[in-house]
Amino acid sequence: MKKLMIYSALVAYVLLAGCTKKFDDLNTDPTKASSSSFDPNLLLPTSELNYIGAIQGYGGALLFQSMWAQILADAEYPAYYTNGDKYVASGNILSYNASVWGNAYSGAGNAQEIINLTATKDELSNLRGIALIVKLFNLELITDTYGDVPFSEAVQAKTGFLSPVYDKQQDIYTSLLAKLDSVIPTLDASKAKPTNDIIYGGDIAKWKKFGYTFMLRAAMRLTKVDAATAKLYAEKAFAGGTFASNDDNAYITFDNSNGYSNGNSGALVVVEDYTQVRWGKGVIDRLKTDADPRLTVIAEVPQPGLANSGNQSLAGDSTFALQQGMPNGYDQNGQATDITNAPGYPGGTGVGNDLNKIGGYSRPTTSLYLALNTPGFLLTYAESELLLAEAAVNGWSVGASAATHYANGLSAALQTYGTLNGTTPIPAATANTYAAAHPLDISTTDNSLQQINTQYWITTGTLFNFEEAWTNWRRSGYPVLTPVNYIGNFTGGTIPRRQIYPVGEAQTNPVNLNAAVSALSGGDNWTSRVWWDK
Repeated sequence: MKKLMIYSALVAYVLLAGCTKKFDDLNTDPTKASSSSFDPNLLLPTSELNYIGAIQGYGGALLFQSMWAQILADAEYPAYYTNGDKYVASGNILSYNASVWGNAYSGAGNAQEIINLTATKDELSNLRGIALIVKLFNLELITDTYGDVPFSEAVQAKTGFLSPVYDKQQDIYTSLLAKLDSVIPTLDASKAKPTNDIIYGGDIAKWKKFGYTFMLRAAMRLTKVDAATAKLYAEKAFAGGTFASNDDNAYITFDNSNGYSNGNSGALVVVEDYTQVRWGKGVIDRLKTDADPRLTVIAEVPQPGLANSGNQSLAGDSTFALQQGMPNGYDQNGQATDITNAPGYPGGTGVGNDLNKIGGYSRPTTSLYLALNTPGFLLTYAESELLLAEAAVNGWSVGASAATHYANGLSAALQTYGTLNGTTPIPAATANTYAAAHPLDISTTDNSLQQINTQYWITTGTLFNFEEAWTNWRRSGYPVLTPVNYIGNFTGGTIPRRQIYPVGEAQTNPVNLNAAVSALSGGDNWTSRVWWDK
């Protein structure tokens, strides 16, 4: 019996020793990839999609910035668009407010994981470099939206930063521009390209142009607070090689059949949105005044009556003379703020229960904007050339004159809409002729800046990049917008200048949040200004 026990113990020891040698093999889930076997290319499209998710649809700028910048308007109350159109809180405003934060930090986090996974893999240096650019692109969106935010310690929970400090926006931009300056030259077309890139298909030359165009845009944010740094990096960006044509435009084409759709289109096809959301008055007025050929491409008046207005199979009327933008700040409740009291009210259409009070106002063209596969824009050649035009107005070394860059930007803007529906609604010849007939006003610096930035506002806004339209309006001050003062608004009748911090930060990172709030002039509210907004 004793011999049997000794023998059994010996067998157990041998078996245990054998198991210990293969412990990792036996205790590794075969359905999950390890860091050594996981392909980091798989994270790149997620990071790219996180960014576009932060600026689109109900989780993005459609409910806020589209109407703060007065690109769109909505004459309803109560409604979830009151957040943007009237600066009046809807029931889910705090959830909407946190969406940019959540989506863009997720984008930055996925990009950081690519950087971690490729740290020792020189053969994936291009993927690592592009991931850093995408990370910075997401982080810039966050700081532009909220102000001082986690940056240096952001998305680094794995290394112990569970309560990241809120960096000053000035420090964020200093670091962001320096990092771009370092990483862009490392992109090398002779090395392996990313395999899952849904923006450029791994084209390294295009990513270098994207990086330098992003650098230009980031530099121009600083024109009113640090002109020397703005000039330095704007000139570096131009010398490095910014976008050269619309072929370089950065956008994502969605695949609705596999569950990936344009967030703006997905929202606007909802019946309530489709029948109520209209182009803002300022946009349509400007296009009509300038006889801009974009007007009949982007705008249509619904067929008469409420029922027809909601029928998405009925194309609207794009006749130039009929187009009219709707002013912000009105409702349809029969009181003083009823849309029928708006100056220049065009009248409704239909009668009785089929009356559509806003039937005479222009909506975004259904065929152009509402297909769920419609591309979402991140950055365009038109934006790049308009920013270079402003840099040239400032006397900086960016090659051509301000007038030439402006003409390039205006022509490119007109031609960009072909990307939205796979056609070219405004041919290059028409766009070039129009740009030549509407040159930059160089009589004064202010006139030039107003014209350039108004075109930037129209271009970004009508390409549905509402966050950028609002951000550049805050930076430049153009166009001059008149705020609304609807009863019960949360800004005291001024256009919001930032979004408040997400409420969840008070529970997860209270010490650093409180420090950031204390540094805000005016506190954590919608009208406080971020550092570069002077």
